[in-house]
Amino acid sequence: MSDEDIKKKRRWFGLGKEKSETETLNEETAEQAVETTEEEAKPSFFKRLTKGLSRSSGAISEGVTSIFTKARLDSETLQELEDVLITADLGVETTMAITGKLAKDRFDKEISAEEIKSFVAGEVAAILKPLVTPFEINPAHSPHVVLMVGVNGAGKTTTIGKMAHRAKDEGLKVMLAAGDTFRAAAIDQLKVWGERVGAPVIARDVGADAAGLAFDALERAKHEGVDVLFIDTAGRLQNKTELMAELEKITRVIKKLDPTAPHSVLLVLDATTGQNALNQAKVFTEIAGVTGLIMTKLDGTARGGILVAVAAKQGLPIHAIGVGESIEDFQPFDADDFAKALVGLDSSAPEPAQ
Repeated sequence: MSDEDIKKKRRWFGLGKEKSETETLNEETAEQAVETTEEEAKPSFFKRLTKGLSRSSGAISEGVTSIFTKARLDSETLQELEDVLITADLGVETTMAITGKLAKDRFDKEISAEEIKSFVAGEVAAILKPLVTPFEINPAHSPHVVLMVGVNGAGKTTTIGKMAHRAKDEGLKVMLAAGDTFRAAAIDQLKVWGERVGAPVIARDVGADAAGLAFDALERAKHEGVDVLFIDTAGRLQNKTELMAELEKITRVIKKLDPTAPHSVLLVLDATTGQNALNQAKVFTEIAGVTGLIMTKLDGTARGGILVAVAAKQGLPIHAIGVGESIEDFQPFDADDFAKALVGLDSSAPEPAQ
């Protein structure tokens, strides 16, 4: 990508609006300080990531340690390792691929529990790295429209609030639209986030037409020069037909104002749902044309490997993950850090070999 291409995009957690000469000089000075503290800052999130994934890493690490008491890798220990990884929700196909490669490379050879964890981390990172995709806001769109989809309770509204907070920090003008008009709690929650981050929230009474609300929000966002509009949506998978019709209507209506919208369709998945996340990813991709994935609540499950299973099955770009309640626990996705934290390796461990 050329410098000119890079200038055309605003990258979440990175580039914001074009700066004045004074701001640029100030940022250049700040960047020098950032360079010296970047390595110090990274472990702080790695610690949060490790803590958030402790239930998953504990299950995998303890399982591996209890299995590999022998000096050599044999059929019995391979079978037991498969059970551990499948229990962590890495998925059968992914698990078999990992253990198959391990058997090919190390069968009947001496191997330690730490070597096993490093090997698994390397394979997990290899699966995830091609899908790591920073979320980007394109300033060519005015505004950049983000449609948030996912089942009720997955964390869509909270994710919108945290993303809006990040966008505001980048100097972007943000607007929120409470498109989950079936739930008063979702509307009220988005209003709270709007007040918290200082962003206007377009909302209607419970039961209002979501597509009409989205149209009004986009019209106002255009008029007010908003940079990014986040539209919340309902997620009632029990009636797939109604959900499909509603999302299709929202998309059709906003295209009347901007034929290129929505510019991003982000799927929010709750890690605690385990294998159900696979079905959700499939359905929403079919219904809404998902462009990227955010996984929340990884701190609430011992089956954090579900992210690996979804990635391997659906191949969706991964933007960010949530491993706790605070804004700091919601960060851009890093495949190596995630892989090491998932299996219980510390941040000082070498990058997983692939």
